Amino acid sequence: MKALQFERHVAKYAAAMVAGSLRPGGGAKVGPLHLKDIDVPELPGPDWVYVKPRLAGICGSDLSTIDGTSSRYFDPIVSFPFTMGHEIVGDLIDPANDITDADGTHRVVIEPVLGCVARNISPVCSYCAAGDLGNCVNIAFGALAPGLQTGFCCDTGGGWSTMMVAHRSQLHPVPAAMADEEAVMVEPAACALHGVFAAAVQPGESVVIIGSGTLGLAALAALRRHSQPGSIVVVAKHPVQRDCAQQLFGDAPRCSLVDPDEIKRGVRRTTGAMALGDGDITRLAGGADVVIDCVGSEASLADALCVVKPKGRIAMLGMPGEVKVDLTGLWQREIHLFGTYAYGTERSADGGERRTFDLAFELVEHSDLGRLVTATYPLARYEDAIAHAAQAGRRGAVKVAFDLRAEKERNRL
Repeated sequence: MKALQFERHVAKYAAAMVAGSLRPGGGAKVGPLHLKDIDVPELPGPDWVYVKPRLAGICGSDLSTIDGTSSRYFDPIVSFPFTMGHEIVGDLIDPANDITDADGTHRVVIEPVLGCVARNISPVCSYCAAGDLGNCVNIAFGALAPGLQTGFCCDTGGGWSTMMVAHRSQLHPVPAAMADEEAVMVEPAACALHGVFAAAVQPGESVVIIGSGTLGLAALAALRRHSQPGSIVVVAKHPVQRDCAQQLFGDAPRCSLVDPDEIKRGVRRTTGAMALGDGDITRLAGGADVVIDCVGSEASLADALCVVKPKGRIAMLGMPGEVKVDLTGLWQREIHLFGTYAYGTERSADGGERRTFDLAFELVEHSDLGRLVTATYPLARYEDAIAHAAQAGRRGAVKVAFDLRAEKERNRL
């Protein structure tokens, strides 16, 4: 079978860091990522099945790994070599039937977190017991090699391949009417939903979304679907992002788009906040109730701290890694800064509980998020695919994915 594997190779990782700093996505040409012929992974246990990926998205965390900018924090919770890809829709293979028998398949989306149940750990940790799988404390233990998710674990494989394995607890059936392009958006939509629920936007509050890539646009859709904000300011850098955001605004009042260098002015217009200082040290005296940072860079976090009001909330949906930011305002204005990761169980104000992935299926369908899949590539063109994903906005794309449906290896082992 074919697979895009990432190996532990210090020299190539260093080369990827250099190449990625010169050109986003450049790490794919010189780094530890390679297209290989490998053996089909073995089923780790009786509750595991084979999955043939159909579409597998390219995520920002994947790009950070390939370009050598991901944090050393992840070292203990991944295992090498791992086959990448955690945004996956594929065909479920019944292990009781011939693995190449298409009559025994149906489509599934994989919830990639490898928590206690997948690792055959009993009793499960308190987080898994509460349905908060993204907070599982056992992601390096149990019956599997370390790996926070499918796509970062050497035992499971990943979506950037022609075959992988998944635990039955990870599987979500795809409705017959849902296109593959919609289904592959369920996982990123679940990440956005989890972040929006964590932000707990109250009716009438002002919200800023920084970043209009896949995650930012999905967060906008989630905010429109599950909250009643008084105003929304979306920071969008590229024309395709602005067009998609405008479509997601629909007929909602008090929604506006701003360029990254206009964020302070845009929030002032919306909230009536006054500016303090000038030049590089300008910040707002008041500001937005909630900022949702879907970028995770030094610049985006600095902007979030500048435009959030005292005692306001900043939800980090983007993966920041190592950043250097002046946190004086966090202290002086008693700002609440918190991270949001993955998915699990969402809890509403009325005490109701629902799985994030169930809500994500609904959101993808309601907001037509399948339209964000704007480019697909075969595995053989992985360098082109990575480069396109790393420069998606400026090249007129949002979500870039690998298309495994036409791979010849799908029908042979």
